[in-house]
Amino acid sequence: MEPKMAAADDGRKDGQDSILEPLCFPEQPSLVDSVTQSRRRSCSGVLLCPFCSESTPLPQTDVLLKHLLQQHKLVIADVKLVADLPKYLLYWKGRFMEQPVTDFCSVIRTNSTGPAEKQEDYFLLCDVLPEDRLLRENLQQKRLEEVLEQQQQERDDGSFQRLCMFCSDEFAGNRSSLLNHMAREHSFSIGLPDNIVFCDEFLDTLQGKLDNLQCLYCEKTFRDKTTLKDHMRKKAHRRINANNREYDRFYVINYLELGKTWEEVQSEDDRELVDEDDDWSDWQAHPVSAVCLFCDHQSETMEQIYTHMKAAHDFDLHKLRTELNLGFYQQVKLVNFIRRQIHQNRCYGCQEKFHCRADVLRHVEAEGHVMKLPHVSTWDQPQYYFPTYENDALLCTLSDSDGDERGETNHDEDVPVIAEDISNLRALKRSSVLNQLLRNRSSCS
Repeated sequence: MEPKMAAADDGRKDGQDSILEPLCFPEQPSLVDSVTQSRRRSCSGVLLCPFCSESTPLPQTDVLLKHLLQQHKLVIADVKLVADLPKYLLYWKGRFMEQPVTDFCSVIRTNSTGPAEKQEDYFLLCDVLPEDRLLRENLQQKRLEEVLEQQQQERDDGSFQRLCMFCSDEFAGNRSSLLNHMAREHSFSIGLPDNIVFCDEFLDTLQGKLDNLQCLYCEKTFRDKTTLKDHMRKKAHRRINANNREYDRFYVINYLELGKTWEEVQSEDDRELVDEDDDWSDWQAHPVSAVCLFCDHQSETMEQIYTHMKAAHDFDLHKLRTELNLGFYQQVKLVNFIRRQIHQNRCYGCQEKFHCRADVLRHVEAEGHVMKLPHVSTWDQPQYYFPTYENDALLCTLSDSDGDERGETNHDEDVPVIAEDISNLRALKRSSVLNQLLRNRSSCS
């Protein structure tokens, strides 16, 4: 279940959760100092040239890309879709120290039909290379984990305090109170609070534009605040410009899928995947293997995986579901929460951090934390709708309800059911309970 590039547990030096540790470069004696120094610079948000000592700050990405093209003839495909460009370049810096660039890149020869002295070879680094694709996917997954963790911290932060951008009301505590106020009272919505991340920075950005007398939608500048407010009210410009890519980083949806923007994710239509002419008569289902929450054991049925987790780890998911009266989606969030905590080498019961999964499991068993869950508000969060592992068959085999398992049926024989056919509406009105109550009231008076 663990991603291939997340198998190592002994590369953690700073205590941070990471799935990129196996991407650490082999520290050959002659390269230790230079690689260590490069790592430090990369972590500080500096873009390092993979071939030389050239470096630029992250905001000047175009400068480094120009340098790579002109000096080293290297082109990085879809560079804007790389989730963490400093780490991406740092990784390839280490690989280019080990092997020549031609082992990884496609070679494009310009002016191939011309004289030899006018021909030049350029190198294309793209995700057609499996190693590059895997690197990009792991950087994307790491970034998503960081974003969801940041969002959780913002939800739990009770020190938030801020004035509304449109009135003098002050809000403290949860950020959602301010966002809901602006949407309800001022018809200004930047989206649902559960979809927002880096909320403080987002609000600072918007406040800065208003302070500079700039309309948030059309982004025109006005001479004073009164004129700006009248413009935004009359033109219904109390909204942000969706085409401004500056805002993309503040929405969780932009971190969900590799190489896709929020517009592409929203525009996807699953109906296009269905071909009416396909014949499914000869299709045979393959058994689905569910994986244990704590180890690599797999079972083909839910009962088998229940039995294994109870026997091997003393964990009873069925008991938790019954005691806590968990619905289907709560079970989904609980499973994803436990999986993520175990993946990050953290005890889900007490949140203590360890160096490897084996240490976590020893701690959970020794301290009796197997069936100990934190407060429901910790794991019953929208972020845990997202599977920790995209091929987690355990999520597909969860039970909908206790009633389904026991075969219970709720017979509400005394509750009348009115059909959608209301052609005899007059007779229905005469026989209605409300009409009878009114008649009784009249007779009593």
